[in-house]
Amino acid sequence: MTKPLAGIRIADFTVHNAGPFCTNLLSQLGAEVIKIESAMRPDAFRKPHPVYGRMGPATFDQVASTKLSVRINLKKADGIALAKRIVTVSDIAAESFRPGVMDRLGLGYEALKAVKDDIVMLSVSSSGQSGPDSHFAGYAPLFGAWGGLGELTGYADGPPVEIRHVMDHTVGMNAATAVMAALHRRRATGQGGHVDVAAREVAASLVGDMLLLAAAGGSPARQGNAHARMAPHGVYPARGDDRWLALAVTDDAEWRGLAAAMDREDLADDARFATEAARKSNAQALDAIVVEWTVQQDANEAAALLQHAGIGAHASWTTPEIAGDAHLRERRAIVEVAEPDGKLRAAVGVPMRLSKGAQIGIDRGTPKLGEHEDHVYGELLGMGRDERRALEEAEVIY
Repeated sequence: MTKPLAGIRIADFTVHNAGPFCTNLLSQLGAEVIKIESAMRPDAFRKPHPVYGRMGPATFDQVASTKLSVRINLKKADGIALAKRIVTVSDIAAESFRPGVMDRLGLGYEALKAVKDDIVMLSVSSSGQSGPDSHFAGYAPLFGAWGGLGELTGYADGPPVEIRHVMDHTVGMNAATAVMAALHRRRATGQGGHVDVAAREVAASLVGDMLLLAAAGGSPARQGNAHARMAPHGVYPARGDDRWLALAVTDDAEWRGLAAAMDREDLADDARFATEAARKSNAQALDAIVVEWTVQQDANEAAALLQHAGIGAHASWTTPEIAGDAHLRERRAIVEVAEPDGKLRAAVGVPMRLSKGAQIGIDRGTPKLGEHEDHVYGELLGMGRDERRALEEAEVIY
């Protein structure tokens, strides 16, 4: 069955992670995404680095699968003209440079609107396209710091915690939602538009409850893995080296179930723990009792026991455990993808499913630089061999 975004084409100028994650999601939903880069200035994440047990650009693989790749040297005027030709056959142009960079290149919204009147342009940046801080550079840890998320993450007696990929990906998901809204508006009105997504605003949107608490006179603070109401609630050491069990008890019935699972029925009616309020007041003593039990348990076996008792619990899984999870593989959240070297590797699929058999997700692995130029320059733009050869010799296609 045709993917839901089949027929939508994106000229993708994004780099690093937040913007590319957005266009990767849209590609898995069926959009044809043409990644524009060059040998002179490839995406920084293409550079191989020894992580995740292999020498390869794992971060780039995650956000570039299913995309097409062409080379364009945007330092040359003919390169800018060629990029605009791709925009003329596209529905969306996406970029994630600092504000002003695309304008200086001659590829800002007004310039692209001049060649494609109904283009939807997405700009992802640290602080937005306007405002006193719009010139600020930023990466994922800064987004969380600016938006207050970092200040609320970590232990009370420790520093704020850097929030990396999850911040980039949350920005990307917000950007994908905004682009879909702009496409819907274009379908209704025939008008394109400029979508402006600021990463620090995405971060701030995630701490709305804490902002309300502060406005009401409260004092939001880091609380580690604790919960404002529930106890026990957290991640507890299990048997073995660096093994952990996450669990949360939401009500009195679950507390009695946990006490039974720990073979400590004597605790069920202990006045210190008999009610939610009492458990929270005595959380430190309660955590010590839970730890006495968890350190003797295999994390996965304990999780299964607690789930059977109706208690939310799971082992804190390592990445190899996630990659091998039968549930995620059956739902195609984890898939095998052929990479340019021909090897099959586990990849993270789009985190959603559609009814009626619509097969969304990764179709192919990470593209080689310039891999799809025959299709883009030949089939889409109708470029002849002589013209293409001349652009290659002039290092426009480079």
